[in-house]
Amino acid sequence: MKLPRYAKAIVAAVVAGAGSLATALNDGTLTAAEGVTVVLAVLTALGFTWAVPNRPQPPEA
Repeated sequence: MKLPRYAKAIVAAVVAGAGSLATALNDGTLTAAEGVTVVLAVLTALGFTWAVPNRPQPPEA
């Protein structure tokens, strides 16, 4: 199965954002600082994961 290069980055961004948002909403409110942290987590996961190339597929025999 060949996934596009950006698919893993989107999944990583969603997971990072959801985890960060769940932690931020633990007390029932979302402050501006927590919102910035969620956005930074999403952008960092998106950027770093997109920058790492996929492992090359082994040649088919």
